[in-house]
Amino acid sequence: MHPLLILLLGTVVVIFCIIKLRIGAFFGLMIAALLVSFLAPGEMGEKISRVIEALGGTAGKISLIIACAAVIGKCMMDSGAADRIVRAFLDALGEKRSPIALMSSGFVLSVPVFFDTVFYLLVPLARSLHEKTRMNYLLYILAIGGGAAITHTLVPPTPGLYAGWVQKRMDIPMRPIAGGAAEESEIKPAADDAKLPGLIPSLLPIILPVLLISTNTVVSTLGKSAAEGSILLTLQPYTALFGNPNLALMLSATFALLLWVSHCRPTREQVGQGIETAMMSAGVIILITAAGGAFGAMLKVAGVGPVIQEMFMGGESSSAYALIFVGWVTACLLKISQGSSTVAMITTSSIMAAMIVPESLTMHPVYLATAIGCGSLCGSWMNDSGFWIVAKMSGLTEVEALKTWTIALVILSVTGLVITLALATVLPMRMAVGG
Repeated sequence: MHPLLILLLGTVVVIFCIIKLRIGAFFGLMIAALLVSFLAPGEMGEKISRVIEALGGTAGKISLIIACAAVIGKCMMDSGAADRIVRAFLDALGEKRSPIALMSSGFVLSVPVFFDTVFYLLVPLARSLHEKTRMNYLLYILAIGGGAAITHTLVPPTPGLYAGWVQKRMDIPMRPIAGGAAEESEIKPAADDAKLPGLIPSLLPIILPVLLISTNTVVSTLGKSAAEGSILLTLQPYTALFGNPNLALMLSATFALLLWVSHCRPTREQVGQGIETAMMSAGVIILITAAGGAFGAMLKVAGVGPVIQEMFMGGESSSAYALIFVGWVTACLLKISQGSSTVAMITTSSIMAAMIVPESLTMHPVYLATAIGCGSLCGSWMNDSGFWIVAKMSGLTEVEALKTWTIALVILSVTGLVITLALATVLPMRMAVGG
């Protein structure tokens, strides 16, 4: 069977299983991976075993990192560290710049904390600010969601311009939401500043792994041209150890856990329940990501990569740009069709990984990853759980959410693609083959 037909069938199966059968992304991706494996060349006895091997290989690479990130997020929420970071932004920027403070808070907290949780955390602050200012409620909501969505999918661009523009043209009041959240006691922050941990300890679980991994990158890069006996060569084994992402995230998770325990004094049962809750949320992401890896591996076995590469080989440069655009469009279509940004990113990454021939790329693969992240933002509507979280927690009607939240993410998605293409042109950072 032709590789492109195999790719089409696999993608249709994923979408059909999620939308029609509603069996979830993991089983949808696994069924698609098995289908692709059976349609791809190879011995019949290997058809199932190679899917399982690819599943386990991907899970082994990402499980510890995702689990640690989930623990960090849970501990930061329970210890008050997340609340401290939000208030630090508000204090530093002031009430007039509160939209920037809310967006910055969402941006930072979405590193270890899932989008839904960040939005739940910050919406009460938006409502409380509106009670004080009697203005800019929609701007606050879009700033929170935009900041969290940026980090959730990529990082670079910002939707702030559109949020300010639409705020002036849509006078949306703050309405009561389900559960009586309009009560004054429910829209104010729960804890006094004195009861929260300090800003530096609160930020450390996020900053620590970034510092360790970045230090290793800098030392290893500079060490390539360092003279024998240089301090860089002496430090390299240690930075390689502590800069390993798995160890860096484990250290960060340990610190976040210690911060929660020392500051809040939870019982052993509460600590166990908290970690178990974090593991449950992490487990879903690990399974979906691993299944996506298996799906992508089977597409490679089916020979999808060379066929796609030939389609875009009008020139070495045009091929790379075409792959970036194809990645963005594919992620957009998957997001619109099944609603989940996570599934759109994982599935598209699996498809694109099967297409890439490193020798043909004239730019770093990170730009392809960024384009996929941008595409996965586009098309948040009724089939997206995030759409309903934003609408219901904010008190927006479905039409208002479509006119504001959906459009903001479309602008963010397109802006991100444009910036990605510009950076890929100006700063291609081509990877060495095998590097």
